[in-house]
Amino acid sequence: MAIKRCKAGIDVVAAAEQRIKNIFNNGVPVYMSFSGGKDSLALAQVVVNLILRGEIRADRLSVHFIDEEGIYPCIEKSVMTWRRKFLSLGAAFDWYCIEVKHFSCFNELTEDESYICWDREKEDVWIRRPPSFAIRSHPMLRARKDFYQDFLPRLCADGITMVGIRAAESIQRLKNLATMTMSGRSVTSKRQVFPIYDWSNNDVWKYLLEQKVEIPDAYLYLWQSGTSKNALRISQFFTIDSAKSLVQMNEYYPDLMDRITLREPNAYLAAMYWDSEMFGRRTKNRKKLEGAGEDKDYKSLLIAMFADMEGNFTTPSKLNVAKRYRMFFMQISSFGDQRDFREIYDGLVRGDPKLRTYRSLFNRIYGRYIVSAKKAQEGVTVL
Repeated sequence: MAIKRCKAGIDVVAAAEQRIKNIFNNGVPVYMSFSGGKDSLALAQVVVNLILRGEIRADRLSVHFIDEEGIYPCIEKSVMTWRRKFLSLGAAFDWYCIEVKHFSCFNELTEDESYICWDREKEDVWIRRPPSFAIRSHPMLRARKDFYQDFLPRLCADGITMVGIRAAESIQRLKNLATMTMSGRSVTSKRQVFPIYDWSNNDVWKYLLEQKVEIPDAYLYLWQSGTSKNALRISQFFTIDSAKSLVQMNEYYPDLMDRITLREPNAYLAAMYWDSEMFGRRTKNRKKLEGAGEDKDYKSLLIAMFADMEGNFTTPSKLNVAKRYRMFFMQISSFGDQRDFREIYDGLVRGDPKLRTYRSLFNRIYGRYIVSAKKAQEGVTVL
C-alpha cells in the first residue's frame, strides 16, 4: 500500500494536545500507558501541561505502568518521580508487578519461549524487589498466561487508552496507522489512541529538552557506548533490542549482569555472542570472528534450514515463524539478492516471535520489487 505523508497547518505538539483534549471530551474514562521510555515521557509531559493549564481534568485520568521486573535502576527512579507527579495533580497511577508473559530472546534455546515477569516460582532470584505499593494481582488477569498486551485492553475496556506509539519507530506501525486512518477510524479495536503517532525522533528529543524533562541515565549511557540515535530504545532486558546492549551497560551498572544471569541463566549468551548473527550484528569484528562473513551463500543456508524444519525449529512458536519465513523466501527467491537472504537468515537465527523483522523485510523487499517493475514497464517500447 502506497503511503502519502501530508503536512499539517500546526506543529506536532499542538496536534497532540488537540487529540488529547478530544479524548477527554468523550465523557468516558481515560487511561494512559506509561513505560518510562522517551516516547512515554513526551506523552506524559504533554498531558501534564494540559492539566496544569486546566484544559483537561486530572481526576478522569488513570496512568498504568506495567513493571517488567527487568528494568534499569534509572527507569525505576524516573517512574517513581512521575508517579508522585501524577498523584499530586489528582490522577490515579497504578503500578503493576504482575505475572505476565514476555518474549525472551534467550529462551529461544529452550522449549519455553516466554519469560514470566515476577514469577512466583523464582522469587529468590528476582532481578529486583517490587515497590511496597505495587499491585500484585488483579481479577481480570490470567496470571502466567496473559501478555500485558492482553491484560491492559481488558482492564481498560470501558474507556480510551492513550499510548505513546509513533509511526517513525517502524514501517509496520506506519502502515497500520495509515490503514486505520484511511478506514475513517481514530481508535483501534482495543480502544487505543496514539496522540504522538506523527512525531519524529528529533521531535521527541527536542520536546524533552525544551520542557526540561529529566532523561533516564540509561539513554546517556547507551549513547556514550556508541548506540546510534535511532537505536536508543529501552525496554525489558530480554528483548532483542535490549539484550544486545547489556554488555555495554555492565560498565555503568557493575552488578546488574550478575543479577540478570541468576534470573535468566541463558543471558550469558549476551556476553559471549553479542557481536554475532545471534543479535543481528554486522560489524567488522563479527566478520573477523566468523571468517567468511559476507562470502556466505545465504540462499543455500536458508534452503538447508528449510529442508529440516522440525530439526532446526524445535518449538511450536519457532516452527510457526519459520513457516512464514519459508513461504516468504519461496516468493522472493527468484528476484531476491544476497542482502535479502542474509536478513532473512539473521531474522531466523536471532528469533522473531512477534514477526517484526518479517514484516519489515516483507515491506522493504516487495516495495523495491514494485518500484523496479514499474521502471522496467515504463522503459518498454510498445510497437
